[in-house]
Amino acid sequence: MQHDPIVLDLAGTDIQGESARIRERGLVTPVALPGGVPAWSVTDFAVLKSLLADSRVSKDPRRHWAAYINGEITEAWPLLPWVAVDNMFTAYGPEHRRLRKLVSPAFTHRRTTALKPRIEEITRELLDGLAATPAGESVDLRERYAYPVPIRVISEMLGVPRHLGPAMHKCVDGFFDGSFTAEQAQANYVEMYGLVSELVTFRREHPGEDITSVLISTRAEEDGSQLGEKELVDTLMLVINAGHETTVNLLDQAITALLTHPEQRAEVLSGAVPWADVVEETLRYQSPVAHLPLRYAADDIDGEGFHIPKGDAILASYAGASRDPKIHGATTNAFDPHRDTRDQHVAFGHGAHHCLGAPLARLEAAIALPALFERFPNLRFAVDPADLAPIGSFISNGHAKLPVYLD
Repeated sequence: MQHDPIVLDLAGTDIQGESARIRERGLVTPVALPGGVPAWSVTDFAVLKSLLADSRVSKDPRRHWAAYINGEITEAWPLLPWVAVDNMFTAYGPEHRRLRKLVSPAFTHRRTTALKPRIEEITRELLDGLAATPAGESVDLRERYAYPVPIRVISEMLGVPRHLGPAMHKCVDGFFDGSFTAEQAQANYVEMYGLVSELVTFRREHPGEDITSVLISTRAEEDGSQLGEKELVDTLMLVINAGHETTVNLLDQAITALLTHPEQRAEVLSGAVPWADVVEETLRYQSPVAHLPLRYAADDIDGEGFHIPKGDAILASYAGASRDPKIHGATTNAFDPHRDTRDQHVAFGHGAHHCLGAPLARLEAAIALPALFERFPNLRFAVDPADLAPIGSFISNGHAKLPVYLD
């Protein structure tokens, strides 16, 4: 049976409900992106993992997206900054391997684990600030904790000088804002590109041990090549956005899940349930990135029960696939860190484009979450959790605010 495409709610009002409606239509479902641009949403876990690892699935619109090649996607399209960048995010095949090899040295296990003391220090500073809240006053934990932990970590990792920080953070927020018009999205992209270019200039003049300095100096062993200037700036933009938003939403959703599930919270605080299990179940239960634009069929793709024509766009619907009832059973919509399948999710992608920063996000959560609940054991919401508003994006899966009483 043919269906009209499901028009995605760009404000992300009910991401999980919408994901369930998409799943009901089939393994691969036609949806409408901003401006009515068509794509295939994949909410089936097995099919999505298969496609993410399929060499016939590309992330390069210049080579493989018919609508982009034909000029149908213009600067007026609000999601253009997601597809027009020149970095690992949009690279395909050998070009992607070249870029990933140049970027990987900045995300080694040694570099990530070495950040542990600094992450602990940042969380202590933020918790001390929260502890100064006058009795009876509520605080917004997203603004005061879930947001500043990862943005401070990634900013320090990148070597962002203090004078560039505030403006850059504002641009990061705009990148995920589903309410932006095409003009606003383009202006935000141009401003952020300029700020990151300033960062590169600053680090060329003041090199350090930061990621920006590493990327500036890294050369490929095979031919001595380096990242081109646009590749460098676009790669840093990718690192800033991906290294921040995913972790903000992971902390946001984990806090929300524990505050709304008192039995699981008690088990976690007693030590009966490891924090690592809470992190994995949160990634499954509320994928920090709900839908990730975009991939493209480099050839006709036929699977059992679906056909994706060559040149069509594919939307990786992580939130829907990570709640696939064929994997997690009848309780798929319940938060349960006990479940054996909690690590069966695609919150960080899969295949060649699996997120390089996944270990860092897990490390930040493993430090920030227990520190918060140990410092404020009586933490509770200051509003009815049912009234928590979404962030306003079909891509980013978090809340606009997390108002709580600390004690």
